[in-house]
Amino acid sequence: MTKIFKQLARHWAVCLVVVALLFVQAYCDLSLPDYTSRIVDTGIQQGGVESPLPRTIRQSTLDALCMLMSQEDAAQLQDAYQYYLQDDGVLQLRSDLTDTQRTELENAITTPDIALYLAAVQVANTPAGSGAMGMTSLSGMEASTPAADSKTPTVAPTAADLDTAAAQFAAMTQMPGFDRDALRQQLAGAISGMDDSMLDNLKSQSLLLVQLEYEGQGVAQQVQMGYLFRVGGQMLGLTLLMVAVAVAVGFLASRVSAAIGRDLRRETFSAVIGFSNAEIENFSTASLITRTTNDIQQVQFVCVMLLRMVAYAPILGIGGVLHVVNSSTGLSWIVLLDVALLLVLLLFLMSIAMPKFKVMQKLVDRLNLVSREILTGIMPVRAFSREKFEEERFDKANRELLGTQLFTNRAMVAMMPFMTLIMNGTSLLIVWFGGKAMDAGTMQVGEMIAFITYTMQIVMSFLMLAMVAVMLPRAGVAADRIDEVLRTKATIHDPDPAAAKAAQERQNWQGVVEFKDVSFRFPGADSDALEHISFTAKPGETTAIIGSTGCGKSTLLNLIPRFYDVTGGSITVDGVDVRDMPQAQLHDLLGYVPQKGVLFSGTIDSNLKFGGEQISDADVKNAAAIAQATDFIEAKPEGYQSPIAQGGSNVSGGQKQRLSIARAIAKHPRIYLFDDSFSALDYKTDVALRRALKAQTDNATVILVAQRISTVLHANQILVLDEGRLVGKGTHAQLMVSCPEYQEIARSQLSQKELALDTLNTGKEGE
Repeated sequence: MTKIFKQLARHWAVCLVVVALLFVQAYCDLSLPDYTSRIVDTGIQQGGVESPLPRTIRQSTLDALCMLMSQEDAAQLQDAYQYYLQDDGVLQLRSDLTDTQRTELENAITTPDIALYLAAVQVANTPAGSGAMGMTSLSGMEASTPAADSKTPTVAPTAADLDTAAAQFAAMTQMPGFDRDALRQQLAGAISGMDDSMLDNLKSQSLLLVQLEYEGQGVAQQVQMGYLFRVGGQMLGLTLLMVAVAVAVGFLASRVSAAIGRDLRRETFSAVIGFSNAEIENFSTASLITRTTNDIQQVQFVCVMLLRMVAYAPILGIGGVLHVVNSSTGLSWIVLLDVALLLVLLLFLMSIAMPKFKVMQKLVDRLNLVSREILTGIMPVRAFSREKFEEERFDKANRELLGTQLFTNRAMVAMMPFMTLIMNGTSLLIVWFGGKAMDAGTMQVGEMIAFITYTMQIVMSFLMLAMVAVMLPRAGVAADRIDEVLRTKATIHDPDPAAAKAAQERQNWQGVVEFKDVSFRFPGADSDALEHISFTAKPGETTAIIGSTGCGKSTLLNLIPRFYDVTGGSITVDGVDVRDMPQAQLHDLLGYVPQKGVLFSGTIDSNLKFGGEQISDADVKNAAAIAQATDFIEAKPEGYQSPIAQGGSNVSGGQKQRLSIARAIAKHPRIYLFDDSFSALDYKTDVALRRALKAQTDNATVILVAQRISTVLHANQILVLDEGRLVGKGTHAQLMVSCPEYQEIARSQLSQKELALDTLNTGKEGE
């Protein structure tokens, strides 16, 4: 996993922006339940009244409230309203009050609001003609609360009842012996005898008094709708902001992950291109293809998830926990139990599924390897009627992968029912205990809705983590496999600038290739593949290498372009060790034709110009003529622009080989390397090609590997290899006299008459 975070760290600036945006998104997401609670509790249940201090008030109501307050508080309250008398006789609260002044007035007016509202309740439920309320409204305050007595009034007070109660309080002031302090003491005594639940219920009734007052003014609906529009507008604004932030996060996360995928593909491909044959064989082609495609896709996908979900889930979950823990609902223990169960479930499932993900990528490699072998060898498979066997081999690899995928998928699927069970169980507990709290008057409907929403957000954050946690192990394995390729150092690399200085400064290269006591051993092998090889290949001459199958002919040739490096001795070009030359400079001197012709998708022209942009159309046509490829090229409708399929599958083996030879000739190299490159040609074409090639390569060094005596017959120098050792060196005639191994090869391919004739002709040419 550290390797994935290492890739993200390369784009740290964008990642920081994404995290900052996620905090904004989480703030919006966590604020929405509070707004929902406010709309339900304040906007609907309380008619949009937020404060026991009304924004506008009638003089009669203000006088009644002041009578229930101390003279100091009454003076402050009068001062808050007296300068804003409206035309309709309604006083407006001053807008220049500070927060401290407003809080002090709210605390001072809460108890008078409660008393006046209860007086209105008593008026509404007192039979007509029963007399004035008098002082009984205060002494019966406790009994008038719904929480104190099951026989609560069933008739809700109206604005008219409020006016009647205010008038009764005004009449009390005219009664002989009225004492404001005695009234306040009676009010304080009634409130002090209540418990907390009854007191909380009474505080909500202070807002009901404000509702009655607004009804009396005829503005109750305006106040409620104004509140709903204001809070709803804020809620809509937060939602739109959250959507915009989510879109921005998705955009930035996608760009970062795409950049990571691009960089990994570029770095992996650059590393693979620089590998020698030893590193390629160590990884296998199928594994390298999987690592540069499937593995990088896994890392790219999980990077998006890390930025969009893994980074967001903890912010949302922790924020939700803090909201419910800091709430006064008394239900925080439900969320803590919920979190504990989710953690246990997540850890349990990950401990089971994670080891399987580490196996899955190896099984994908195995399936790719089997598929590649079957598809590339489809013709031998059909020729030997081995379709059934190969189907069973593929089915075995497929079933092994299927079994692992089923296990991990079942683990992920099993997680969902448990998550749903925890989620629904949590909702049930909240509704059960929340209902009891609402019945006791300690919780409102909106608070319970918000609490459920926060709990669901917490559960969803864990669900997001669980979903990504299933992907993380597989992505971690993929990142390790990619990193393994990137950390593998190529055994063949360019020399340091000081060592390469002499080669870089040289301008005129002749192309003299010299092997000085060269030995080579494949990595991990027990013995040398080549032992103490020494010879010199000169410009204008052809050096042929021949020997039995597996004697090291192609290996010797592959040492010159440094596909492998010698393990003993040295190879020089014009006296410069090839290990002291930059590889690009060395390869510019070489025209290499591999044993198996390799063409690239494109056109004939693009393949023949593969050696560099300096190759002209004239060079292409001249090279095709020398390689005896002109006839079949011009026979095609599109000529040199004829398409070449991937791997050259739309041309024959002989045509592919001639195009490979032409590609090397078009480059005009100083040294030609032919690795058994004439094997697919018929005798007539072979003779014509070598005759034309000899004229082209008069000033170049030609080193060729061949199986046929006819191909090496006229070479200036023939090297005979046997089990990695040089057992013969000379012309055909010389070797027919001095080298038994060469004689054996010649006799196996030529008749006695041909041998005598060839020896005679070669001897005459030597004279």
